Amino acid sequence: MIFRTFGWSFLFTALGVAGALWYGGTEGIVLALILIVLEISLSFDNAVVNAKVLERMSDFWQKIFLTVGILIAVFGMRLVFPFVVVALAASLSPVEVIDLALEKGDPDTPGTYGYYLADAHHTIAAFGGMFLLMIFLNFLFEEKDITWLSWIEKPLEKAGKIDALSIIVAVATLFIAAKTLGSEHEASVLTAGLAGLLTYLVVNGLAEAFGPDEEELEHLGEDASGNVMKVVGKAAFFLFLYLEVLDASFSFDGVIGAFAVTTDPIIIAIGLGVGAFYVRSITIYLVHQGTLSDYRYLDHGAHWAIGALAALLIVSIGYHVPEVITGLIGVAFIGAAFFMSIRANKREAAESVKELAG
Repeated sequence: MIFRTFGWSFLFTALGVAGALWYGGTEGIVLALILIVLEISLSFDNAVVNAKVLERMSDFWQKIFLTVGILIAVFGMRLVFPFVVVALAASLSPVEVIDLALEKGDPDTPGTYGYYLADAHHTIAAFGGMFLLMIFLNFLFEEKDITWLSWIEKPLEKAGKIDALSIIVAVATLFIAAKTLGSEHEASVLTAGLAGLLTYLVVNGLAEAFGPDEEELEHLGEDASGNVMKVVGKAAFFLFLYLEVLDASFSFDGVIGAFAVTTDPIIIAIGLGVGAFYVRSITIYLVHQGTLSDYRYLDHGAHWAIGALAALLIVSIGYHVPEVITGLIGVAFIGAAFFMSIRANKREAAESVKELAG
């Protein structure tokens, strides 16, 4: 099971290490390994949320997620995306951007590849922060069968009865952030943030419009064995798009944070690309093992981690947020949810034993 799920990740780790050795020697291997760990730690919460969506998709679309999806994630977000950002920010041609990237200039030096990418951080953070914030807010305001942090989740569920409350909170947050944290780039922060909000509404709206609702999935969509039917066709396609945009939003902090490790775009692409394979493998492992159903609070922990990451991205519009904080906060929420799930399972099992004994 482990090798079947993580086989491609292991293979590309070997290829990535070999490529890093050929390109950058021993130092290249060390930097690539650090970036792999960075990507996995920053995106573990991404894997948990991906699994929640992926378990609703058919085997065919799960394979598409692992093949076409990984190409988008590795080559699109980890390699092409930074070049596009620099090209737009610096008004340079693709050839000029590639030449600039291969010069490996210091990100603190004006005119370098890393400098241009860092200079565009406020727009990247506004877009990704708003997309992730909408995911978190919609989770908080929806009614749930199980609550984790009940003291805050239950009151927010009641508040969620107000129409479009998540949009209201998100837009208010964006305007406050643009006026305070991004005052020097207010227009671009507002534009990027609204684009992130619109992207979420369009992709998520299409996925919901063409897919069955939760009640249909749980009751009307069961096969003869009692298993929940998987969505296919247009519904699965839009869920796939949703997953790709979600992955893109999660990868922003990894791409930007990688420049704290090295300014070499090739080593960054190798490290983050291999890390993306592991995120995909972890997602599939969680689906096949039924981990989300076994550990009831894991999905909650992942969404709280998303909320924390959204907040950190928005704060980073005006202030530098150390990458270690970004990485550890997600792991902390998921770890806490995991251990509290174990406690809840043990308590439930003990109560069942008492009832049988009585």
